[in-house]
Amino acid sequence: MLAAVGAVVLWLTTGCGLIGGPSKVLVAVPDNITVTSPDFNGKVMGPAFSCRGAGRHPAIHWSGAPAGTKALALVMDDSAAPITPYIYWIVFNIAPQSSDIPSGQLPPGARQADNSKGTIGYDPPCPANPGHVYRFTVYALAKKLSLGAGVSAKTAWMAIAAAAIARGRLASVISP
Repeated sequence: MLAAVGAVVLWLTTGCGLIGGPSKVLVAVPDNITVTSPDFNGKVMGPAFSCRGAGRHPAIHWSGAPAGTKALALVMDDSAAPITPYIYWIVFNIAPQSSDIPSGQLPPGARQADNSKGTIGYDPPCPANPGHVYRFTVYALAKKLSLGAGVSAKTAWMAIAAAAIARGRLASVISP
């Protein structure tokens, strides 16, 4: 049991080299951003944020972006999905003074990339079985990204990884 808990903690706290992204960049990025959500009861998202409910994205809050942050980005993924990792949502070019993404809204000027489903914006999770952990990772970026809305998930992820100077993560499961 203790070994399993340790493995989950290690998995949740390590970087993810998403979609062939440069994992070396992420390993060197400090985890000093605190990420929270008022919509999670403990670490469990309700069905309102899944395909079984309203399908809206939860509110995500953060603090601790370092000086020199020019933009922020958020990536929501599930590395346990059959298509690994599955990207549910990428938001980038969030203003550096922002401290949240309200539920169902985007900060002014923020852009969204494609998700793994091939649509722009939030793809509400629809787990067929338990065990999926959804990770909301907020990145502080050294520059605003020169990408348009609807850019591919891989292109957005590579640009975020290359510009990341700090990050923080909140992980959750969904109750049925």
